[in-house]
Amino acid sequence: MKNFWEKLFANIPNSARYIVALSALLSLLPLLPSNATFKYKFNQGQTWLYDDLLANFAFAILKSPEEIARERVELDRELSPYYELDLETIAERKKIFQQRFDAQLKQSRAQFPDVAKNTEGYVAYSNYVLTRLLSRGILKIDTFIERRDKEFVINILRGNVTEKQTLDNILTPKKVGQWLSDSLPFVKSLEEPEFLLPLLEPLLSPNLAFNAEKTREFKQQELDKMSTSRGMVKSGELIVPKGGIVTQSVYQKLISFKEHYESDYLASRKFYLVLFGYALIVGMMLALFLFYLQNHAKTAYQKLRWIVFLLGWVVMYTYLMYGVRASDVLHPYIVPFCIAPIIIKTFYNRELAFVTHTISVLIAGLITSPGYEFILLQMMVGLVVVFSRFDTRYWGNFYQSIVSIIVVYMLGYIGISFIEEPNFALIKWSVLIWLALNGFLTLLAYPLIPLFGNLLGFISSITLAELSDLGHPLLKELSMKAPGTLQHSLQVANLSEAAAAAIGANDLLVKVGALYHDLGKTSKPQYFIENQSGTNTHDLLSPLESATVIIEHITEGVKMAEKLSLPQPIIRFIQTHHGTTAVEFFYRLHLDNLKKNGSKNASDTEGSDFNGLERAKFVYNGPKPKTREETILLLADSLESAAKSMKNPTSESIDNLVTSIINHKISQGQLDESALTFNELELCKASFRKMLKSIHHVRIEYPSVKNT
Repeated sequence: MKNFWEKLFANIPNSARYIVALSALLSLLPLLPSNATFKYKFNQGQTWLYDDLLANFAFAILKSPEEIARERVELDRELSPYYELDLETIAERKKIFQQRFDAQLKQSRAQFPDVAKNTEGYVAYSNYVLTRLLSRGILKIDTFIERRDKEFVINILRGNVTEKQTLDNILTPKKVGQWLSDSLPFVKSLEEPEFLLPLLEPLLSPNLAFNAEKTREFKQQELDKMSTSRGMVKSGELIVPKGGIVTQSVYQKLISFKEHYESDYLASRKFYLVLFGYALIVGMMLALFLFYLQNHAKTAYQKLRWIVFLLGWVVMYTYLMYGVRASDVLHPYIVPFCIAPIIIKTFYNRELAFVTHTISVLIAGLITSPGYEFILLQMMVGLVVVFSRFDTRYWGNFYQSIVSIIVVYMLGYIGISFIEEPNFALIKWSVLIWLALNGFLTLLAYPLIPLFGNLLGFISSITLAELSDLGHPLLKELSMKAPGTLQHSLQVANLSEAAAAAIGANDLLVKVGALYHDLGKTSKPQYFIENQSGTNTHDLLSPLESATVIIEHITEGVKMAEKLSLPQPIIRFIQTHHGTTAVEFFYRLHLDNLKKNGSKNASDTEGSDFNGLERAKFVYNGPKPKTREETILLLADSLESAAKSMKNPTSESIDNLVTSIINHKISQGQLDESALTFNELELCKASFRKMLKSIHHVRIEYPSVKNT
């Protein structure tokens, strides 16, 4: 997979970098706002930091959400509900009454002689009662009515006519029952009124039903009548002076001014100018990002996959923020912006990680406008990521860093909340849950690191830790076929790791590079002195043949590494650990053989054309090391081999060896392309001396102490 991307991107011209940046800009265009935004930031209770603000047009002062909410509550409390009177039930209930009357009379005619004698009078009076009471309407008391006083008004629908009645004038089952009990005994024409009471009471049930649809319509009409504003601000009137306090009334004027400004005043402007402004700012930020890469992150700039990778984070975070802002469920603080700098820092360095994080936050913040406090908090957490040691080799360290992110998020949010609303009770504590979820999502950085490493050919500490395992198939093969070479590689790894740590370079990378730098020796291990025991196979070869075999361990190592898809930086260590030096021993032996054979040219000075052509046959193909880590490995490899040949090394001899070997490499021009500084080189020398003395068990000589 890695080789595929390398070959694909290697064939794309340099202009493709700008095409990728332009594509990123075009992909963000659909998200750009078409309306301008109010340029002032303010909060109630704060000081107005801008110049005097004058109204450049007249506008109404909007009521606050609290005022509107109170008015809505008052409307609900005073709203007169609608009840519909069912008049059709009167005839039905009269019919039921007649049936029950006849049945009851038939059973108890002897007990009620007056009813039997005056049947029509009893029926006529009962029909009169049913008609009279049901026509007025009988209301069932529910919990809504119970909370109202007797003067509360309801609307009664009688067909197409609406009449208002207070609760005091509305009949209820309780009132009807009381009226029957009190009035029936006093009806002069009825000598046996107790006959009617059990027949009438059940039929005088409620016939006023709540009309939800009509009530809802009425409520909406009342809501529509409610005014959302109170008072006016005239054109040219001072809204707030410079240095003034944003009181509650001033705050409401500013809110009103902002809303009218954005909805009315700016709406009259041409929207494409707004789009152009946003596109210009986003384009400038992307251009500055490319400028930074070209001048300060050249390795990333030279590889198109890095450009795609970095700009992909910018576009992805902007779309994520846009989707979250459009959602009514999610909060902007759930977007895990810290994943990108963690991954980029792992693959490259902290500077590029922070710059990419800054560009992502600024562009996403510009387009989605989450507020300055959001951008401020994201920048603070970005600094935590940059300065923390996110070592993905160790879960414990990684978890500690995630906890640090969450703590800074929460403390930063609380601090910003106190600045905006100096009231402990007004802090939205629920936001802390979103921040905790953000930290949890940041854990996704861990599995994403090897994923991107495999897809795009990046190298991470996780990959390096796996490669440093001596159980790796290649290292196992090296230990079986060339055990002496493995021991040499382990010593070089120790030297390189210590020197890299001394100057702040990638110690794990150079350690792994050292373990694999002589991988090619497994093809012909017997030709290398560390694997020989007794006979020297070079005795059977000419100096040129011997040098060719030795030089081939570079190309063989590269082939093996590419076959098993080792990361490109590791392959670079294999290619550069000898630079463009020569196999000096066999070159000198070759010249001596030429002299013995009487070659005239071989007796010339070493700088002659002849010797130059001959020397080229004994020179490694290179290239020379460029990174600090590659340079350290080149030096450590030579130092370990040279120190191994020393007999009875002393502290002084090791110091001289380190100085002479490194000076020789410098004189040969092997460090001409290296990023290693002179100061770092001195630190490496000190580290090499210390490690070599430790390896060879050189004792420190203490001065003798004379007895006094």
